[in-house]
Amino acid sequence: MSRKYTLDDVITEFLLNTCRLRPLASIHTIQAAIYCGEILAARELLLGLDEGTDWEFITLTTGSVAEFYIEPMLPHVGDIDILYHLNTLLAIPRGHPPPTQLPTEFHNYVKVFEIIDSHLPGYVYLELRYLLTECSDDYKYNAVEYDRGKYLQRDRDRPMTNIHGPATLIASIDEALLSVDQVFCVRCLSWPSQAADWPTRHRNYGWPDSATLDHVVSNGCDLVGVAHRQCRQHEWRSKNQWRLSFSRAEIVLVNSWMPVQQIVYHMLRYFMKTERLTDCADNTGAGKLSNYHIKTLMLWACELKSTSWWIDDVNLVRMCVQLLHTLAKWLDDGWFQHYFINNCNLIDNSFNVTNIRDQLISIDGTWLSTWFVDNYIRACLQLTPHHVSRLFDDVSTSMKLQNAVSAVVAWRQRNSMLGVWDMLDSAGYAMVKFVHKHFLTVSSCVGWMREFGKIDLRLCICFTAVAFLHVAYKSLRHGLNDELLDVLATLCGQFISRRRYSSNSASQLSLGKAVELMKATVNKLLSTMSLIEIELSKAYLYGALRCNDSDSDSIYCLAAPCH
Repeated sequence: MSRKYTLDDVITEFLLNTCRLRPLASIHTIQAAIYCGEILAARELLLGLDEGTDWEFITLTTGSVAEFYIEPMLPHVGDIDILYHLNTLLAIPRGHPPPTQLPTEFHNYVKVFEIIDSHLPGYVYLELRYLLTECSDDYKYNAVEYDRGKYLQRDRDRPMTNIHGPATLIASIDEALLSVDQVFCVRCLSWPSQAADWPTRHRNYGWPDSATLDHVVSNGCDLVGVAHRQCRQHEWRSKNQWRLSFSRAEIVLVNSWMPVQQIVYHMLRYFMKTERLTDCADNTGAGKLSNYHIKTLMLWACELKSTSWWIDDVNLVRMCVQLLHTLAKWLDDGWFQHYFINNCNLIDNSFNVTNIRDQLISIDGTWLSTWFVDNYIRACLQLTPHHVSRLFDDVSTSMKLQNAVSAVVAWRQRNSMLGVWDMLDSAGYAMVKFVHKHFLTVSSCVGWMREFGKIDLRLCICFTAVAFLHVAYKSLRHGLNDELLDVLATLCGQFISRRRYSSNSASQLSLGKAVELMKATVNKLLSTMSLIEIELSKAYLYGALRCNDSDSDSIYCLAAPCH
């Protein structure tokens, strides 16, 4: 005898079958990659520095775009979140010695700040301690100590109307594109001492596993510029306080979840947002629940609940009810423990949670099932054609509702390729638009190619074609200058790091690039790309001979490998 098909079952079937696996090359991931390149292209404008400054921004897509690998029918990405840090700044845990080696993305001169605890867990100060200088012979760094007492201040010049928390909101003027939250940070390559016990604490159910733990710890953390709400009126703390950010860790952890866990996370976020129980942090000083509280709830649930709780007799509504009741209990207790920092409470007396707690406690499975039918499934119907949506005109019985839901699921699965076409169309349009808008630089080319390479190699090929056309257009109008030569070399895959040649003369730099390009063509079949590389090497050689120091001994030393 088959069991009775309940409203809970309808919701579970609908979410499990419509939250498909997101293709790597989705509209949102492409938009994020383009925004990362735009930040790199506009680096001089962001901090008001002169063009030609050789520092770089390093970007990372975070938030929903990076964390979700499912793609529900309803939007689950509100904006694009991007962290970016300067390759001239670095943070280290207090008491750690200055590093002697750094990833190649860092500059040859790096200021190192020590992380100093504040009186509030998770909030710190950054004291300037060392200047690292790279040695040209072995690429290791020497450290010189600074006098104590100098602290890194946060950016105080951002327009307050566009700020929420540490992020600056850049609204999109194109309705087809999402807005972007840009968050400046300081990179810390080490796991912070404030969360030292997180990797080793006892876990009953084996999540995260050892490989995931190692991956998280090896990524270190970041420091983002925001003061605790209690310190925003304090003259010194409001300028100098930073918050530990575990965005890199969260990306790894959320991507390690099972699909059912990602779906429950999506459901909780959608419910809390629709019921206006969460909102973005504002500048009034009053505490509000946010998506970060829901993420923290889910991280704890994935660690504290067994695999069988998630996969045996899957009932998504029941899971949501239990987790919402857990949230209500934490609010009632006044203790919402940070997932990584064990003595950090994510709520305090400034949070007005009484009404939210009472609402959450009153929720049961019957009410929440009806809520998801009325507010989620019916919202999905607006995306379907009339012959599908009209089936919901009469859902007076569970069988009729089940048939209507099945029709939506079938339509969703039949039209899965539409998203791919939308993605390709969006990618081509956005590449042309942004490349035309921003003069291509080596930095932006490297950034765009890196970001597109993470998604799909074919997007790199598309970008390369667009960039070649852009260089051809610019060179016809203004001639082939040094910057365009470097862009072409980068597009050919022969990016020469400024750091590597930072101490070299102009002639050495130009000849070094020529040598690299000539090496690249050795034993390579003749092709359009190799012909371009040969012509570029000639251009760099000619440029070396035109330099004022072209008669120096260094030119002949570097020319030796060419013979």
